[in-house]
Amino acid sequence: MISAKMMRMTESGSAIRAMFEEGARMAAKYGRENVYDFSLGNPNIPAPGKVREAIIRLARDTDPMELHGYMSNAGYPEVRAKVAASLNRRFGTAFDENNIIMTVGAAGGLNVILKTLLDPGDEVLVFAPYFLEYGNYVSNFDGVLRAVPANIEGGFQPDAGALRDAITPKTKALILNNPNNPTGVIYTEDAIRAVAAVLEEKQAEYGRPIYLISDEPYRELAYDGKEVPWLTKYYRNTLAGYSWSKSLSLPGERIGYIVIPSECDDAGLIFDAAVIANRILGFVNAPSLQQRVVAECLDEKTDIEAYDKNRRALYKGLTEAGFSCVYPDGAFYMWVKTPGDDEEFSDRAKMHNILVVPGTSFACPGYVRIAYCVAYDMIIKSLPAFEKLAGEYGLSKK
Repeated sequence: MISAKMMRMTESGSAIRAMFEEGARMAAKYGRENVYDFSLGNPNIPAPGKVREAIIRLARDTDPMELHGYMSNAGYPEVRAKVAASLNRRFGTAFDENNIIMTVGAAGGLNVILKTLLDPGDEVLVFAPYFLEYGNYVSNFDGVLRAVPANIEGGFQPDAGALRDAITPKTKALILNNPNNPTGVIYTEDAIRAVAAVLEEKQAEYGRPIYLISDEPYRELAYDGKEVPWLTKYYRNTLAGYSWSKSLSLPGERIGYIVIPSECDDAGLIFDAAVIANRILGFVNAPSLQQRVVAECLDEKTDIEAYDKNRRALYKGLTEAGFSCVYPDGAFYMWVKTPGDDEEFSDRAKMHNILVVPGTSFACPGYVRIAYCVAYDMIIKSLPAFEKLAGEYGLSKK
């Protein structure tokens, strides 16, 4: 018999992965070109050419033992130094290799941070809607995830007042995902300052740190010149996690890092414990080849013009069909209000070969998430199906 904890996780599953598997079954039945699978945030833009060139050159010219062997559990010192220097150039920080730990993607990094910080029963807050796997990550270490209610009227920006009400003596951390999955909203500087002020207030009240965990895999996916605030500038007890899954279109390579600023309370102890957590969680270290690859590609960016083109076409098509959508400033998700129950809507969408993820999966019912990191042709081909779906709900074309 499997453990009770894994039994619960197995029973609850993942709505996103379930949709993804459903898409594969539907593609086999109807033909992939006739299925509009918007379920998974799987980048469809190729990685920059320099990434491929670096992989080939490193594999060809580097001694295999050096390229594929063990290193410090924190990662190669020279890679960490390059990551720190890149952050310093872009954000005016003062990091060095002793502030950086290379991780197995952002998810691995978050698990390392939570393993390092949490005692059983500690609470971790998130703003709804949020990435559903956060609950599993916190549960891994017997923590308790608490959702701050969605600020729908405020455009899904963080609600500092609601955060203040949600913090308790058991609160150990707040996870902030910016740009946000699933809404595509970029949290503004004013909103970040308000959140930081509440955290400072509560730290003073309880006489202990409350950590802000910044989850940033979509940082480079920002449109129309929008800026994504770098959170260590606003709150000193910030721990940042990053992945190149989206910025370099490398989701399957599982490569990222965490930042532990020196000004953070107990920074040295957190760093040492996080290095141990990286090892004992079974990661041991981030993939050696990919560490060296990304170190050579720190200034490379995925061309997000294709995502932007999809964003504009999908928003125009859906709103003209009568749907109400949040116009995303970042990431590659469209957050769409459903005319009725979101799970029933998602089931009805399948009848038109459309796969979307219900907002209930993100602790925000009444919406669905559409991942538009797909081929542009699929966006265009799907719009008549969305129009038919809108018609079934009596929505009026605009």
